[in-house]
Amino acid sequence: MGIISVEQVDHLYWLGRYSERVYTTLQIFAKSFDVMIDSADEVYPKYCEALDIPNIYESKEDFLKRYPFDDCIPDSIISNLNRAYDNAIVLRETIGSDALSYIQLALYAMNKASVSDSPLIELQQIVDNLYSFWGIIDDQIESEQIRNIIKAGKRIERIDLYARLELDKVFLEREIRRMIPRVLRSGLKYNKSALDSVCSLANDSILNYNEILLTVEKIVA
Repeated sequence: MGIISVEQVDHLYWLGRYSERVYTTLQIFAKSFDVMIDSADEVYPKYCEALDIPNIYESKEDFLKRYPFDDCIPDSIISNLNRAYDNAIVLRETIGSDALSYIQLALYAMNKASVSDSPLIELQQIVDNLYSFWGIIDDQIESEQIRNIIKAGKRIERIDLYARLELDKVFLEREIRRMIPRVLRSGLKYNKSALDSVCSLANDSILNYNEILLTVEKIVA
């Protein structure tokens, strides 16, 4: 494809980040859904605290309805999916119409889930559409740089979320190993010191999750 503009680079990077944010938060939400339905109201505040999102919800029922589906809430799942779509639509010529179509299908599934009595089925369709989106990126985009920019954003977002959730060391180490070559081959302007620091922090016997979170956000300016 030729030279990639600064604007395209930014859209590609954030397409990777927002698509991953939707994917991971959907996975966490789906695992928590049944627990929240059967439990008292103490579960959803812990969810909000773990992901560092404002707890603006009046009850678990309010959370279960509005957190996934209310596009007036900046931290909702649908708001992040809309941001992924906004980046994808301006990249139609760069990523191709097939890749864009899977983000559109994810939005359709989200809208169906919002009016469903059993939304987990439609929410799983969103996850499946995101898998297909990433598969199309690998299969149909010839430019290695474009693929690496998207996947650098994807991996950085995943590390960010895993650190917030304080997942086990093995998961963070795996994602950092996957992230490094994507950043190095992406052509993104990156902070080598921050990249090295994240690797070092992941090797500590006791992880400093907050420091990992702060450092990973400095890798790409």
